[in-house]
Amino acid sequence: MSEHTLSEAEYDAITDAAAHWCMRLHASDCTAQERQAFQQWHDADPLHAFEYEAMREIWDVADHLPRPLPEQLTPPPTVQPRARRHWRSYGVAAAISALALPLAGYAGWNLGWIPSSYEHFTSDNTVRKVTLGDGSQVELNLGSELTYSNYKDQRQVTLRKGEAFFEVRHDSSHPFVVKAAQGQVKVTGTQFNVWMYEDQVRVTLIEGSVLVTSNNALPGDGFRLEPGTQARYKHGDYAPQISQTYANDSSLAWRSGKLVLDNLALSDALPLINRYLSAPLMLADQATGAIRVGGIYNIKEVKGLPASLPKVLPVYLTRNKDGNPVINSLPQSPPKI
Repeated sequence: MSEHTLSEAEYDAITDAAAHWCMRLHASDCTAQERQAFQQWHDADPLHAFEYEAMREIWDVADHLPRPLPEQLTPPPTVQPRARRHWRSYGVAAAISALALPLAGYAGWNLGWIPSSYEHFTSDNTVRKVTLGDGSQVELNLGSELTYSNYKDQRQVTLRKGEAFFEVRHDSSHPFVVKAAQGQVKVTGTQFNVWMYEDQVRVTLIEGSVLVTSNNALPGDGFRLEPGTQARYKHGDYAPQISQTYANDSSLAWRSGKLVLDNLALSDALPLINRYLSAPLMLADQATGAIRVGGIYNIKEVKGLPASLPKVLPVYLTRNKDGNPVINSLPQSPPKI
């Protein structure tokens, strides 16, 4: 952040600019010149980038709000977010009003369309435990990010990336919903784990029961999981794949700082590994993907795993045109000269 201490008016100006650019970049008539001007403003000061990212988070919440009928229009109350940045509490409240009001058509808390609180949590290089506004406990794996919004009819978490273990405070009248990729998990009070990489999601239930939906656009409440079961889905799936977990299931090993690869094919292991890498490992072909790998790794040291694979597997690494590392299987016999 800039060392200059900004006045309240200067903070307001940055908040207003961030809101303006957020709306313009989402507009269908936004021009290339505007995008270039935004980028110049964004890069001019770290505070601009910081405030714009916060504004984008708020936009994501507001963008999912339904539009009211004309006869339902009512002025909403001022939203009081639980701000993590002390100097931004008034700015975020104003921004939510500025963005949520036009997008939601002035719908209010009483209609269940605007949250009364909004929180954002990230974990970078360490596992992090947080308490949500409703008292629920969440443990975030490395490189994870989620938001929490409290609506009148439900508590809503959006897992943007990574993995999280939830201990949800029971409230049968106020369901707890976790949105991940195109699906969601709905509970009233329970313990479960949600892992996500790109559009792949895996839900592991520890205690209680949950309803898992692979596509929020489909009708119905979803498929029920019982303790000891797991649901997997990816983009385009009509329904999640449900299976039993076994006694030595390693889905929660990350909570002890471990990544366990239990004799997995590389094609199945890479999503688990890539979750921790800045540049994902790629497979050269299906034959390479069939090679099996095992071992227990410290999640903080997974970044060094790609370089060690040729030492334990019959593979070598190359890079593709995008600069990503590619795993190639060694030929079965020396090539003919």
